[in-house]
Amino acid sequence: MNKAMMIGAAQWFLRLALAAGFLSAVADRFGMWGRPGAPNVAWGNWQRFVEYVAKLNWFVPEHAIPALAWASTLGELLVALGLLIGWQLRSFALAGGLLLLSFAVTMTMALGIKAPLDFSVFGAAAGAFLLAAIC
Repeated sequence: MNKAMMIGAAQWFLRLALAAGFLSAVADRFGMWGRPGAPNVAWGNWQRFVEYVAKLNWFVPEHAIPALAWASTLGELLVALGLLIGWQLRSFALAGGLLLLSFAVTMTMALGIKAPLDFSVFGAAAGAFLLAAIC
């Protein structure tokens, strides 16, 4: 396999992996991966997700938390669809990188550096930025 084919295959795999990660997180907050407390379920319902958003964004006024939860959900959904479709790929990859970087920074501020490292949020952000750079 030549270098151009390897880059093309890696680009496609990265697009799918990032989109799947975003879609999985969105599915979790609507209970599609199971109920709260089930194995491998982070939130399991919308209310638990909003509580998590409030924990990470402790510096945001409480009344703005639900809007922030919806904004992040919509952002993740749109970025995932953009990555899958491939339209304006550089823009969607950059948006995904910025979204992931914002998650990593807020996780670091609220939970410490171990949480975003354990969940590879910085690595996913770097992958999204690399995807934007090679598109």
